[in-house]
Amino acid sequence: MENLKLVDAFTDFVEESTLPYRQMMTYYNCALMEVETKFKVLNEQFSLFYDRNPIESIHTRIKSQSSILKKLQKKNLALTIPNIENNLFDIAGVRVVCAFTEDIYSLVNSFLSQDDVRLIEKKDYIQNPKENGYRSLHLIVEIPIFLSDEKKWIKVEVQFRTIAMDFWASLEHKIRYKKNLSKERLDEIDKELLECAQICKTLDEKMEEIKTGN
Repeated sequence: MENLKLVDAFTDFVEESTLPYRQMMTYYNCALMEVETKFKVLNEQFSLFYDRNPIESIHTRIKSQSSILKKLQKKNLALTIPNIENNLFDIAGVRVVCAFTEDIYSLVNSFLSQDDVRLIEKKDYIQNPKENGYRSLHLIVEIPIFLSDEKKWIKVEVQFRTIAMDFWASLEHKIRYKKNLSKERLDEIDKELLECAQICKTLDEKMEEIKTGN
């Protein structure tokens, strides 16, 4: 029922602001294409110089309407275009999955050194994992998109993970948010997932050692 109310609220908003909303979402989609292209170029360059591709996969997504509305409500903000643009920095999201942890930091440094990338925020959950074991490196950046008559700076969230980090995060979400589980079982799952996160961390470290020959 709550989800239906959210959908109805967003539908009303879109109908009232059809063109501005469509323009905004188009800008986010364009920003995703720009960022994705940047990483594809970096991947080709790394392949040329180091004879391997550091990027295993690149995934892009636009936050769903219900997620946008929920996040605004959590911040006690009205559903308006300015509130979305000025307060939600993860509408457009890119996830870059790498083979090795070292590749993540090399890509981040190369990406942030580009003169048309503005760093807004950086959170390193690889060096400082979340309490539940989650590991990743998050950036909020602004990049320009070039339109027919103007240039606009658009915020994009970029997440970097190794294959092991991505494996854990994807399955954690599916397992942790099952419905109708008792608090006792949820506590057990949290403990088991934390143990799995440590195993994934050890796996990343071991693979790094094998790669470097140590």
